[in-house]
Amino acid sequence: MSQSFETPPLPAPGGKMVEDRPFQPVRIAVLTISDTRTDETDTSGHILAERVPASGHELAAKAIVPDEVNAIRTIMRKWIADPEVDAVVTTGGTGLTGRDVTPEAVRPLFDKEIDGFNIVWHMVSYQSVGLSTLQSRACAGVANGTFIFCLPGSNGAVKDGWDKVIRWQLDSRHMPCNMVELMPRLMES
Repeated sequence: MSQSFETPPLPAPGGKMVEDRPFQPVRIAVLTISDTRTDETDTSGHILAERVPASGHELAAKAIVPDEVNAIRTIMRKWIADPEVDAVVTTGGTGLTGRDVTPEAVRPLFDKEIDGFNIVWHMVSYQSVGLSTLQSRACAGVANGTFIFCLPGSNGAVKDGWDKVIRWQLDSRHMPCNMVELMPRLMES
């Protein structure tokens, strides 16, 4: 006798928007990690680059690098050290193939990993792609006071990651808490 299990629907992003709180724009860099994408074919990077200012934030920088650990770390170190970059969102290189090296390149740079991001990302992704979410190694962390979010390279993954997770935590009006209110304290010792 087989049992049937239903997955409960994913709740709304949780919390609420408090419109009378001031909005604080965040300076966000977008990095596409791909051996094959060019500026013309970088659809996932363009989606992020459009959504950042549409959400009221500043696009601090945008770049494309190949799936190479040293290339990824070089630009990430530059942006992590730049006081004009508050957060970095990457797209690509989080899969399981031999060329997918984003987590290996970025995790050693983290001062702290945001463990819950991976869990929430997979909950959201499961609603869109089902068990295929298992092929993603999306991750996030903080390095030198800079938030870093690493998303898969598909357009759907970028939309889910930004629209359903990251934009809410980078909105100072999202309560009961958000990552923007942590920014002044990230470098405390």
